[in-house]
Amino acid sequence: MAALLEAAGAVFAEKSYDAATMTEIAARAGSAIGSLYQFFPTKELLADALIAQYAASLYDRLASLEGEAAALSADELGTRLFRLLIDFRADHPAFATLVEGGGALPARAADVRQRLRRQIVAILRRKAPILSESAAAAMAVVVQQVMKAAVTLNAEPELPRRNAVLDELCAMLLLYLRARLDAH
Repeated sequence: MAALLEAAGAVFAEKSYDAATMTEIAARAGSAIGSLYQFFPTKELLADALIAQYAASLYDRLASLEGEAAALSADELGTRLFRLLIDFRADHPAFATLVEGGGALPARAADVRQRLRRQIVAILRRKAPILSESAAAAMAVVVQQVMKAAVTLNAEPELPRRNAVLDELCAMLLLYLRARLDAH
């Protein structure tokens, strides 16, 4: 089953959810199509299982950061959050395709986006406990959008000075977090 999920992740990342076929996924895994259908009768169930696997890993990473957030400076928190999400997306390229790619995706994708925002809210409020839920929720959306931009830039095939560009985007996030978190 692990080989099937890994193959599905690779195919979804390369082709998109809508363009991927179960036949191609089985072939990538070196498995018979019947074996794939035995574990995952539909492409949606396969994508749902992959999203669940990826999301659990992401939630664990964020929970760990939340536990440390109060002791970190705004800059340390921002840098750690930036790196965590960049590294996660690099490790799991199909995640963005499945959760943010649109198309005929599983219902779980919306839940993942919302839980990600709630975890970012929790991290921000752990760092700045007097930050209102409403303010933290708005900030979480901003952080999430900055991270989407970072992932897009990181995936751009011929981006000159990629590391310098990502450093600039991280610096922008740090300025924002410093201004918002240190004010509370």
